[in-house]
Amino acid sequence: MRFEGKVAVVTGGANGIGRATAERFLGEGARVAILDREPEAARAWLADAAAGASAAVIACDITDAASVDAAIAETLGAFGRIDALASVAGGDRPVADEFDEQHWRDIVDLNLQGPVRLIRAARAALLESRGAIVLVSSVNGVAAYGEPAYASAKAGLTLLAKNLAVELGPSGVRINVVAPGTVRTRVWDAQEGGADAMRRLYPLDRVGEPSDIAAAIAFLASDDASWITGVTLPVDGGSLAGPAHLLGGRIWGD
Repeated sequence: MRFEGKVAVVTGGANGIGRATAERFLGEGARVAILDREPEAARAWLADAAAGASAAVIACDITDAASVDAAIAETLGAFGRIDALASVAGGDRPVADEFDEQHWRDIVDLNLQGPVRLIRAARAALLESRGAIVLVSSVNGVAAYGEPAYASAKAGLTLLAKNLAVELGPSGVRINVVAPGTVRTRVWDAQEGGADAMRRLYPLDRVGEPSDIAAAIAFLASDDASWITGVTLPVDGGSLAGPAHLLGGRIWGD
């Protein structure tokens, strides 16, 4: 019960990693504000959650500053404080021209400027509680996996966290980043073979589950990580360690 008596805010909490993160915080005793553009989807799963009474579902679009400000204000109205901010919402979309200017604006706005809006809106509350911020990036923001607009936006979260770690650290606020590899979410449902088509890239011989990422987020938001700030933690089944599909087990081969 690491978060008993504390309040967590989770964006993108209706589905996937965001939902798993909200469930993790609730399971560890937090009261949770679930921010999402699909509030009804969040309410649907909360109806079956044992800790659902400890959650508030708030409509929020992180690409809209007024929406973010209103959501944070509603969170403070409901719970009175914010101890942890988990910025999970983000994503990419297929595009014919990887360098289309509007595509870059949209992707950077969602994946980099969106978290900035959240931090700005919640900053005063986090300073008061000496709270923790966790941003969700991607292995795409650490190494070359393609999708340059998405990768560049996610890479920006690492330097955002480093700068804010230095700025906010003396006030007791920590900020860290998790960088997931392939995770079994609805994004992969329409892909041939689903998320498991990427399994060969991972030394641990499986793709990630939303709960894997939620566990890392909860750790970094908790007092167990009280001397960790400004860090980007890969949660990637070992994919950044090396090309598992090329080695083929030959290190320990016959």
